[in-house]
Amino acid sequence: MNGVVVQNMSFKTGQTLTVTGVPDADSTNFAFNIGHSAEDVALHMNPRFDAHGDQRTVVCNSFQDGSWCEEQREDSFPFNQNEEFQTKINFTNEEFLVTLPDGSQIKFPNRHGAEKYKYLHFEGEVRIRGIEIK
Repeated sequence: MNGVVVQNMSFKTGQTLTVTGVPDADSTNFAFNIGHSAEDVALHMNPRFDAHGDQRTVVCNSFQDGSWCEEQREDSFPFNQNEEFQTKINFTNEEFLVTLPDGSQIKFPNRHGAEKYKYLHFEGEVRIRGIEIK
């Protein structure tokens, strides 16, 4: 597994996870994974510049029991290669609320229904500059 992995963190309902990063100049896509482990991902957020048949699309999904679930695609794409972004993520037992760099929001179901997640993984062509939970 490549990328940045944070384990044994404490990200609970009511808290905000703020991620600051910069997609590489030649980035085709990158992803955040929030969950309990690499095999149990509650939120997979994948901004795609040009990857997997998508262009300038944010794809969200979850991974459980060895399989990906149903993808959710978003039209808003406020990411630019080689430009810093900041994304904020909150969640409840029912859903994740992701605030993108332009202030638009994605609502994605919390399919696991957990009140706390301990695993965070960043992958792809992105430099992570900051992670904060408040």
